[in-house]
Formats: sequence, C-alpha cells, structure tokens
Amino acid sequence: MANRATRPAHEGVVTRVEQLTPHMMRVVVGGEALARIEAGQCTDHYIKVLFPQPGVSYPEPFDMGVIRETMPRETWPVVRTYTVRKWLPEIPEMWIDFVVHGDTGIAGPWAAKAAPGDIVRFMGPGGAYAPSPDAAWHLLAGDESALPAIAAALEGMPEGAAVQAFIEVEGPDEEQKLSTPGNAEITWLHRGARPVGELLCDAVRRAEFPEGRVHAFVHGEANFVRDLRGYLRRERGLTMDQLSISGYWRRGMNEDGWQSSKREWNEQIEREQEVIATV
Repeated sequence: MANRATRPAHEGVVTRVEQLTPHMMRVVVGGEALARIEAGQCTDHYIKVLFPQPGVSYPEPFDMGVIRETMPRETWPVVRTYTVRKWLPEIPEMWIDFVVHGDTGIAGPWAAKAAPGDIVRFMGPGGAYAPSPDAAWHLLAGDESALPAIAAALEGMPEGAAVQAFIEVEGPDEEQKLSTPGNAEITWLHRGARPVGELLCDAVRRAEFPEGRVHAFVHGEANFVRDLRGYLRRERGLTMDQLSISGYWRRGMNEDGWQSSKREWNEQIEREQEVIATV
C-alpha cells in the first residue's frame, strides 16, 4: 500500500466576501478547524487551496493521501497557492485575496462566486519571511500577486522602520489603502498594457538605496523576479540572507505547469548567480 503520510486537509467555511478593487476579491474563511491551526509570525503565510473537480465526489473524511491512493489522477482536486493576507487566530479567521480576471483560471472565478457558507479545503499554512528587526531598512517589491504579502509585511514592520515599497498593478483603480507602523514610502506603478514587471524593475533600479543593511522581499511574476534578483545580487551586493525572493507565477503558464518547471528554473538561476560570484 502507498504511504499515507499526507495529513487531512483543513476545512474552513466562507464567512464573508469583499470586492476590494475591480480585479481583487477578498474571501474571509472561518470555522472550528482554524482554531486548531498553529502558525508562526511570518508575514508571507501561504496555503494550498484544494478546488474539487466538477462532478467528482471525494471520500469522507476528506484526505488527500486517500484520494491520491485510490482515485485516478485526473479526478484529484486542483491545487492553487495563495498568500494569507491576514491571519487572526483569536477569532479565528483568515483573509485570502484573489486576483480575478473574468472567467480565466480556476481560483479567480471561484472567488468571484464565493458566498458565506461555502466550504474551503486547504493545506498549510506555510511561510518563511518576516521583516527583520535588525535591518537598517526594508525593500518590498511585487506585482498584484504579491500585494497581499506586501500588505502583511507593511503591517508587520517594526515601529518606525524605514521602508521602500514598489507595487505594480494594472491601473490606479487597483490600488489599495495600506497601513504600517513603519516609516514607509509606497510607490504604486500602473503598467497599463506594458509587460508585467517592466515598470517595477525600472523603478527599483532607479531607486536611491539608503545607507545600511537592507532586508528585501521581491515576489511575483518569475521573469521580473529573476531580473531583480540578478540586479540586487550583482549590482547592489545583497547576500541571500538579505533576500526573500520567489516567482509566484510565470507568464504563459498555469500553476501546474509553473510548479513542474520551477525547480529547473531555480537551478538555472543558481548557476547564473555562481557565474556572477566569480566575476
């Protein structure tokens, strides 16, 4: 028999839905299962949301290990990764923000139609980043896929911390009101029809970096993340312990395709960085 190490997924329930901007929906999830979840102090918590295949019934209790052992692969739930915008264990509830572009994709259309009482199954949360209290200043950069994590990072900043945040969105109506105890300069970039990340890379490259050790968070579309990683490592001399950097998605790929190729992509970047280090 196959190894059934996979733990049962958590099951939450939608408690409310909010339209934040024309293309951003917030789904708030609550339920007794959330009270049993232990999560650290990361500001980039993420969960793996499990979307059932249409017309497929799954054995109860819902367990991904059992599903993978006993059901054909094409019937398995579709997995999509989302940042937790806010985690409130005392309630308990969890805010998840979804980018919605019409009927494109799986998660966005689901979020657009979500209603109180809907069941949400997920695995996690995981996470690795929180703003360092020892940094002289903080750099945050990302597109709308990273906006929830950037917003959480801003809220998690040490009191008075110096922050430069660069956030690229489609247009001015996609901006959100963000709060922070830090001393933050927030720059919104409106790309319009330009490629994702082009404005963002230009803005970071033009920015004046303050003196002192920076702690940087750069997340979003994989191509601009790679470009900024090279810039920060090569031209700004940042070491990897100063960087939280990840490609959440890649143009032209859904999450399944991106996740299957992400390791090779990261290995290629590592080889590039080795070459940089020897120059």
